[in-house]
Amino acid sequence: MKQAIRYLIRFVFKIIYRVEVINREAVPAKGAVVLCSNHVRMLDMFFIGFKIPRLIHYMAKAELFRIPVINLIIKYFGTFPVKRGTADIEAIKTAIQLVREGHIVGTFPEGHRSKGKKNKILKAKPGAAMIAVKGNVPVLPVALQGDYRLFSKVRVVFGEPYYLSTDSTKKYTSAELSEMSANIMKKVYSLMEE
Repeated sequence: MKQAIRYLIRFVFKIIYRVEVINREAVPAKGAVVLCSNHVRMLDMFFIGFKIPRLIHYMAKAELFRIPVINLIIKYFGTFPVKRGTADIEAIKTAIQLVREGHIVGTFPEGHRSKGKKNKILKAKPGAAMIAVKGNVPVLPVALQGDYRLFSKVRVVFGEPYYLSTDSTKKYTSAELSEMSANIMKKVYSLMEE
């Protein structure tokens, strides 16, 4: 069933959008990684994942899980809720558990959509860095570009996975983790210039 839905999404996207995927081979064929991307529109997770054979477990705002149809679709694809505006420990624990099991966890470190603020880095939240540090897994930066109008071009650029330079014996503060997440986003936005 999941495969059938993936094929349907691919078919629809091929008709409605011209999607250019760059450096798709950077996505590890197996093993855990924290995927970090800028957030342009609601469809971002589909643009990132529709040409990748692996399932990406996204953190999504808890409000989406209250909409019955969307709830069914996103849960079906392994998405789990995160409460925005608070330190959602349960969401972080779920994400760390997923990476420890070898999955890809997808995050939008800025926490919300950029809403037309092209290439402007918003304040990054500490969660993405915390998952990478506590899970001891690499980060995979991904940049999205495009205006998402029908029949327009959308560009998805994958960077190379890398480990954050951290000390496994140190307990990092929220401010330090936020700075690490901000540095991740600098890498994400630098992909747009390539």
